[in-house]
Amino acid sequence: MKRVSVRYLEDFGDDVFKGNIIEYSEESAKSIVDEGIAEYVEEDKKNNIVEKVIKKKEVVKEIVKKEPSELKKELFEAYEMIKSIIEEYCDIDKKYISIISLWIIGTYIHNEFESYPYLFINAMRGSGKTRLLKIIATLSYNGEVINSISESVLFRTGKGSTLCIDEFEGVNKKENNNLRELLNSAYKRGVKVKRMKKKKTSEGENYVVEEFDIYMPISMANIWGMEEVLGDRCITVLLEKTTLNYISKLIEDFNENEYIKALKDKLTKIQCSLCSLVTVKKLNTLWNQYIQEKYPNINKTTLTTYTTTTTNYINYIDFFNKIDESNINGRNLELSFPLLLIANSIDLEVFEDVLNSLNFIINEKKSEEFNESRDVIFLDFISQQTDSNNFILVKKLTKLFKEFFHADETEDNWITSKWVGRALRRLKLTIEKKRLSYGIEVRLDIEKAQKQIKIFK
Repeated sequence: MKRVSVRYLEDFGDDVFKGNIIEYSEESAKSIVDEGIAEYVEEDKKNNIVEKVIKKKEVVKEIVKKEPSELKKELFEAYEMIKSIIEEYCDIDKKYISIISLWIIGTYIHNEFESYPYLFINAMRGSGKTRLLKIIATLSYNGEVINSISESVLFRTGKGSTLCIDEFEGVNKKENNNLRELLNSAYKRGVKVKRMKKKKTSEGENYVVEEFDIYMPISMANIWGMEEVLGDRCITVLLEKTTLNYISKLIEDFNENEYIKALKDKLTKIQCSLCSLVTVKKLNTLWNQYIQEKYPNINKTTLTTYTTTTTNYINYIDFFNKIDESNINGRNLELSFPLLLIANSIDLEVFEDVLNSLNFIINEKKSEEFNESRDVIFLDFISQQTDSNNFILVKKLTKLFKEFFHADETEDNWITSKWVGRALRRLKLTIEKKRLSYGIEVRLDIEKAQKQIKIFK
């Protein structure tokens, strides 16, 4: 997709000011220029911006900027319109509808966040996952649905788009290791892919390094589920087959639907102003300040100087308190934070509704991890041991774990002394270890296991 640059003509936020040049898709740039708040500029062959103007709107002396309250109103209207479209075409639990709607809005300011969650739609055949993906792609920023994707397609064409990958059953296959590795990183800003490219010069052919930014919003759907590491980067949406005739008999008309066209127009128009309303800049630092003041670290050796104003900090105290009280942490907090921030910018009721929905989904995820993750099951097993003072033979520990696992011989053939030894080392659950002629003995760190297992319960 062609990218063009525009120069802003007035102050539109912390980092958007007169003379500042930002790159946009051609469609978004046209909308901004047509509003009279920016002009197209051209780049020279070295990619340095030059003064030549390709197209310039007549600039009005006073540009009427929308008040935050007006922007909030428009954002709320867009949010409600997205929800109504999803509800019209899909039979889906309401807690997922609010999250999907916020995720779609977030694709328009995706680059403002340090990380952004994947959406994973898990459903049996005929449950409407393809239809939901098409709605997400239609409403999202530069969205498109694809049925398969390779490693090179992902990093060469994905940037600046919202990718919706349907029938993604092959993601767990061994031959897709490189693709999975890229997907494991593309949810976070700053990860680059470098490839060598052959280039003709006056002296002949030479190789130059070509760099790709793979940070992009991605939604995926399949029947069989997602492997553990990639699934950890996702917010999972579960779909069931609908029994509602008024939904199953609808024909998809997303490209012709006037209501959808009006919504897309609204999202495009408020895209510029959305960044300043959401106020993403420096919010991570404010959150860290809040956490460090609430939970002082006696081992902290560095002195942090905060330059943000007290007013800005106070404005977010209630927001921070509610997130902290929810007990969402770690990567789940990292993934939830952008959606909670957008929800908070819309309305308090929307924020609280989404916070409750995310809490439910995350608790379900933890429960699933507890029941299915081998490491978590092993951690639970160690936490229930009683003797941390004496050594135990790894072979005996393996036999006890098989009994604890309650699996038949075909299911527990992975439980070997080698796996148990690696799990102890990986989870750091040994206080002491010694190698004897008849095997390896360990002294277990049961107290640590008891603390760790609480994370999953």
